[in-house]
Amino acid sequence: MLDFWARTSGTWINVATVLVGTGFGLLLRHRLPVAMQQIITQAVGLLTLVIGFAMSRSLFEAETGRVDGVILGLLALVLGGLLGEWWQIEKRLVAIGDTLKAQVQGGGKFTEGFVAASLLFCIGPMTIVGSLNNGLSGDNTLLTLKATMDGLASVAFTGTYGIGVGFSALTILVVQGGLSLLAGTLAAVITDPTTDPHVLVATGIGGMMIIGLGFSLLEVAKIRVASFLPALVVGPILVAIALQFTTL
Repeated sequence: MLDFWARTSGTWINVATVLVGTGFGLLLRHRLPVAMQQIITQAVGLLTLVIGFAMSRSLFEAETGRVDGVILGLLALVLGGLLGEWWQIEKRLVAIGDTLKAQVQGGGKFTEGFVAASLLFCIGPMTIVGSLNNGLSGDNTLLTLKATMDGLASVAFTGTYGIGVGFSALTILVVQGGLSLLAGTLAAVITDPTTDPHVLVATGIGGMMIIGLGFSLLEVAKIRVASFLPALVVGPILVAIALQFTTL
């Protein structure tokens, strides 16, 4: 049985890289002209779109029986979005950011940075598969790679949003750490995270949410991405139902 630190090592590395990246971003923030800060934000926004489109392809790869994975993804996104609006997840997440902002006397776009970074760093295949691998076998390779990418992204994000980006480390700690600790329970259902249809559909849904985040970063449209978070749970449930009907 792996101990606590072995099962969550990748999460702690990820937390450290985001905090270090935020520190560098704060050092560089006031040394760059506004135009250059905007270019950095646009670059991150474009990369976010690329990542989102790549992730969404998982919907076409999932073996979900008689119902196509894309259809399940759409249903999950709609149902999850309705639940998210009903539970006011976006408002609650913003409220958490505002509370942290008041506690640390953060200024400017503190809350926007906290919300955007939390969503970007915690939605994706690396988060799911990496956390499961870390929790099941102690292998933190994938999470270490993710941590490096998140650290670099946090430098760019902090240049635009400020110190609020660093507080997304709390979200990483809860989400990734929680998944790693739950990995033992999920192992009975998910034998191979890289091919499991439940994970693939959740990844595809996450990809669509990341695309929405990219549009928001580029100021193309203001999409309430956090409201769709329940879809990440609704998706695997719909897959289980679809597979059950396939066996009948």
